[in-house]
Amino acid sequence: MFAATIAVTAVLAALLAYAAIRKLSHEPSVVASYARVGVPEERLNLLAVILFAGAAGALAGLVWAPLGVAAAVGLVLYFALAVGAHVRFHDLAHIGTPIVLLLLAVVALVLRLLTA
Repeated sequence: MFAATIAVTAVLAALLAYAAIRKLSHEPSVVASYARVGVPEERLNLLAVILFAGAAGALAGLVWAPLGVAAAVGLVLYFALAVGAHVRFHDLAHIGTPIVLLLLAVVALVLRLLTA
């Protein structure tokens, strides 16, 4: 089961890094996407740092389980709030990505708890 934990965590970390890099780009499409849910452009760098920290924590958590659990809990909260923001602002057309990342974070959390 630890192999599944490694695989899910690696995929999640790669997606988080990609999402963080997109936020740091401040491309108009990225800025517009976050503006739809009430996030100002100046917050994108902070969100990118949070995602990089989550990815690093999840990967380091493969070595030290408590860190992996803490990182996964943080990511579950982050993406639960993201899904909530999309619902609150009636932006259901763009809710798919945060839902997928929320589910991946939940799976990573459960797997890390089972293999700790």
